[in-house]
This record gives sequence, C-alpha cells and structure tokens, in this order.
Amino acid sequence: MKLQQIQNKIKSFSEATAKVAEWKTSGKKVVFTNGCFDLLHRGHVTYLAKAADEGDVLVLGLNDDASVRRLKGAGRPIQDEDARALVMASLDVIDMVVLFEDDTPLELIKLLMPDILVKGGDYVIDNIVGANEVISNGGKVVTIPIVEGYSTTSIEKKLRT
Repeated sequence: MKLQQIQNKIKSFSEATAKVAEWKTSGKKVVFTNGCFDLLHRGHVTYLAKAADEGDVLVLGLNDDASVRRLKGAGRPIQDEDARALVMASLDVIDMVVLFEDDTPLELIKLLMPDILVKGGDYVIDNIVGANEVISNGGKVVTIPIVEGYSTTSIEKKLRT
C-alpha cells in the first residue's frame, strides 16, 4: 500500500497538468524545481525541504536517463530514471515527480506554469530556465543556497579513490 502511494506520485505530463490545475483551483501554491538527483544526499534533502517551504505543493521535474547522459557524461546516471523517480517520490516533501526528456525543463514549466520556480543558489535568476515565463505569469523565482561539500560529483569521486 505504501509503495503504491509512492508510485502514484510519479506522473506523466498529462497527469501532471491535470493535478496541478486541480491544486491551483483549490488555492494551493505550486512550487516547481528540477534536476537529475542521481545520488540523493544531504544537500538535495536540505534544498528540497526549503523548496517545499516556498508553497503548498512541490513538483519535481526529473531528467530522464538520456538527458542526464547528455548533461553529465557517459558514466551517468548512476541510477536509472525509474529508480531515481521512485526514490524522489518517496520523500514526504515532494508531492509529484515528472520525468522529462529535454536538456531543460522549459516545456514542462510552460505546461504546468508553477506559482514559484526554485533553483539552487549557484544559479542567477536571469539564467534560470523558465524564469521569464513564470514571472510574466505573475509567479516568482527563488534561489536557495547550496549546502557546501555535498554533491553527486564529489560522492562519485570518493567512490573512485
């Protein structure tokens, strides 16, 4: 039963669109963030918890395997998209996970049009994909400071040594 509840948080584009519309109709503030989340670590958990605090529901756009390879290189992802989606959906702070295949989540952001778009503090708002669309629709863009010393790349390097 719990596993089914977790799996039910993983949605297709059309299912996500319908659910976000339902949330917005009920007055909920929808927060969106995205990433690869290849190896879940403290930095991710802190970031996601703070992102969730920005609104009522948190939607995670998750890069599919092909887009992770294009962005991170041939040795990635470490975990396949189904495993990453399930792990991310198991987190209480995440209300929905949507896999996307493009290098950026722009089309997904345009489709869902969240109230709040969140990225890590290593991004400048002017360079955040979807920021213009969200702001022009009356939403806002928030950056959250990264937790220094925690990254999938650093974990991966430790495993190789």
